[in-house]
Amino acid sequence: MTIATHTELVQHYTEDFTALQDAVLARMNGMASPETTAALAHPSLAGLIAIALAHADVLARGDIRRTELSGPQAPHQLRHLREYARRVRRARSEADAKCKEQRARRVADRRRPPLEPLELRVARAADPEAYGRALREELLDRGSAAAEVREPDNDLALWAWRRGPATAELPAAVRELLECHDDAFVQILLRDAQEEENPHLAHDAVVERWGRHARTALAWGRYAIAQAERQVLARPLTARRVQLDALDDAYQDAAILAARAREAKHRIADLHDRIRDRAATEPFAQLIAQCRAAALIRFSAGEPELWQRACRLATEHQADCDARADGCPRCHRTLATLLTGNAPADTTQNGGGDGGGSEDPTPGYKERYAILDDFPSRAAVAVADAAVGDESALCGYGWAAEDGTTGYGDSMASCSGEAEIIGICQAAVCLLGRHPEVPVVVLCDSTEAVDSVNLALTSADPATAHRTVLFPEGRALLDRLLPHRDRLQVRWLKGHIGHDLNETADALAGLALRRAAGRVSVSAARNEEARILRSLSSDQQPGRAAA
Repeated sequence: MTIATHTELVQHYTEDFTALQDAVLARMNGMASPETTAALAHPSLAGLIAIALAHADVLARGDIRRTELSGPQAPHQLRHLREYARRVRRARSEADAKCKEQRARRVADRRRPPLEPLELRVARAADPEAYGRALREELLDRGSAAAEVREPDNDLALWAWRRGPATAELPAAVRELLECHDDAFVQILLRDAQEEENPHLAHDAVVERWGRHARTALAWGRYAIAQAERQVLARPLTARRVQLDALDDAYQDAAILAARAREAKHRIADLHDRIRDRAATEPFAQLIAQCRAAALIRFSAGEPELWQRACRLATEHQADCDARADGCPRCHRTLATLLTGNAPADTTQNGGGDGGGSEDPTPGYKERYAILDDFPSRAAVAVADAAVGDESALCGYGWAAEDGTTGYGDSMASCSGEAEIIGICQAAVCLLGRHPEVPVVVLCDSTEAVDSVNLALTSADPATAHRTVLFPEGRALLDRLLPHRDRLQVRWLKGHIGHDLNETADALAGLALRRAAGRVSVSAARNEEARILRSLSSDQQPGRAAA
């Protein structure tokens, strides 16, 4: 293949996404021509290949679900689809790894700015808030808007970029993207995937916001898939064609959302590279150095004792550090820990470190294993769990209580943490109704879910509670709990340590997921439920709450 032909083919794949994806999948299947294989190896296509495979990955999972829900299929057909999906996922992982490798090389090859003095790095790590205030004051005195210095140590180069001669007034469409509410911005991302691509999302001033909210847009894409799945499963096998088409449309939209989220990630990396390159050259490097030097003067004047101790500690350290010739590039965090006195506690001080004795090995040991001796008296206790699928967008939850009550069902959640929150809420709602006069304690093995529910209960504010979950189902459940926050406790329980209620909740959540996905019949689900409940301790008499 001639150089001209190779260049033309690379340019063709750069401009035609469909042709690129077809070529990538042909290479994955071992069917690509030598010319195609050589062109796809070009470094400029690495990011685009990762985007194409992110799109193909979602579509491959959608093919599996549509086939499953279409009716009884030959086993070899589903095996073929699952094998194809595994190949796509493997190729996607390899493409992502190649992108990371390329970026690591670019970072290594980039000219690094001079290393700042060790004492400055120590003081900044010891009290980042004080240094941040000093830098903000300096930037504001130089005319920077407060909104541009929210994260001064990271945004300084971007601030310098915006003040450069290339800066121009933002187009009206870009200003609109920057000024709209977060919820409206997510709706813009959904329209970008479902209706027409928005070219302004790639603007340097917008792309980071695009990247931040792409995950939320993806979650709403998954929500649409879950809704479509429920509609399919509500129809008999012989009358699902319209609903299956709607499911296919939802997967198509989700695939575009996945590709666009990956594109945003690559564009953000490119933006940061350009900013760092410009920040390392005149006049921006000089401007940044001046700002940081002036901020250091402010910092030392505002925190003289901390600054003097940092200087003394840095001098003593550099006297015998093996890395002093390089400026001790990685020593400042350890020194900052010594400076603030927040070094990790020595767990060998008590008991001589010989492993003997009966003391708890670490603080919080009892809480770690939920061996809790401070439950409210007469508390009603339950354990909740959740299960999320890969191919299905639906989630399952399950819970089991000490009074023998159990429950399970399916939900639509944006992530595994939100699925766990729904399980906690469902258990709490049931026990609060069954035990109106006693405290209720719900245990869960997800620290994220426990912290989120407790934040919602502590705030006592529906708006704050809604920020802990994304979808309407979870928000409605949290609203039902807020009036009972004084009677409800949510705590963490370490999972899979043989706790009967935890194991039962886990099994019920898995059953709920299979039932929601249509992979187990009603009668089979009833039999499995009975088997799960029989596995509880013989001294319990399990009943069943409405799922």
